[in-house]
Amino acid sequence: MSITAERKQALIAEYANKVGDTGSPEVQIAILTTRITNLTDHFKTHAKDNHSRRGLLKMVSQRRQLLDYVKSKDEPRYKSIIERLGIRR
Repeated sequence: MSITAERKQALIAEYANKVGDTGSPEVQIAILTTRITNLTDHFKTHAKDNHSRRGLLKMVSQRRQLLDYVKSKDEPRYKSIIERLGIRR
């Protein structure tokens, strides 16, 4: 259900604003989106896994908060993140 270290490093390299950037909202949103996608696939086979569903809802909420933060600070940056990740909204 979690992402591998190699995949996480690839996401950091792709979405980082500068070298060594791991904490920017873009990187955090990309990592959360990958984890959410993995959990969504998990629920296709394990429909009654309610404990993991709670974690999924927390991750979606955290991603929404980060997206709202970016939108309040810089709207074009927000739109580019949404387009790059393919998140609807």
